[in-house]
Amino acid sequence: MIIAERILSYEISGGNLPVQITMFAPEHDESSWLCKYTIDWPSGVRSGFAAGFDAVQALHLTLQKIGIDLYMSEYHASGRLSWGEKGAGYGFPVPGNARDVLIGDDLNFEG
Repeated sequence: MIIAERILSYEISGGNLPVQITMFAPEHDESSWLCKYTIDWPSGVRSGFAAGFDAVQALHLTLQKIGIDLYMSEYHASGRLSWGEKGAGYGFPVPGNARDVLIGDDLNFEG
């Protein structure tokens, strides 16, 4: 079940391409909770997940994992990926040891 979606924008000559991020409800497996997500990049869909002790931890870790995927992408490196105002960030947290890569409003997120 989809629980959240966000659409970023990737600037190309002549317009913008949507980059849709979709998060799914955490699911319990044998020993942990898994929270799956997808990022629909212009080059194709990337699927991922994070696992936690409970559903809340799985959600939190998934948000951070999405943040890392965004900030470590070639799309971010190009400077043409945005959410709202260009350069404002993407609205996803990252683990503490990756905060040096943040831009815009994301610098204040959890800060």
